[in-house]
Amino acid sequence: MQPPDWYGRDVSRETLAKLEDYAALLRKWTAKINLVSKASESDLEMRHIWDSAQIYGREEGQWLDLGSGGGLPGVVIGILAQGEGQNLVVKLVESDQRKATFLRTCARELDLPIEISTQRVEDLERHSANVVSARALAPLHVLLNFAAPHLASNGTCIFMKGAAWQEEIAHAQKNWRFSYEATTSKTNEKAAVLRIKDIERV
Repeated sequence: MQPPDWYGRDVSRETLAKLEDYAALLRKWTAKINLVSKASESDLEMRHIWDSAQIYGREEGQWLDLGSGGGLPGVVIGILAQGEGQNLVVKLVESDQRKATFLRTCARELDLPIEISTQRVEDLERHSANVVSARALAPLHVLLNFAAPHLASNGTCIFMKGAAWQEEIAHAQKNWRFSYEATTSKTNEKAAVLRIKDIERV
């Protein structure tokens, strides 16, 4: 596995090898439980792994990934942070027991210092995370409701959104005030990565 041309960070051979091992685990487990769609499995590295990797910066502190599913982006963030020696605690929240078992398998077999919680997001104890992320979990107005209690005062939500992201922002602004930056996804020109801060309920 090699980083795509647009990925502007150095990735060590050890980190690339760990991403390859993760891709192999995803393919193996997807045959048993639905972690990624069959249609996207043939292009799993770009559609899922590098798609997730694009949101990683040089964050420190705590990263809370909601509805982690197959570990996208949470496991990828954990691998990249470990590879760069970043002081980042990555916690994955997944209430589906089978998917949580997969995430624990990733943590064990990839020797990743990630934490897995099997609580529902609504029942999660309060956090003060520097980053709260989600990918393909819920509409933006629902995500803000999930994330707001767990975000540090200067924290950032990073949400990966599809082609309707502008409509989702307009809908969310009916009940929430926030500042945001939208960047076009590197893997889908119709999709966007939203970085949201200063969240307040109207």
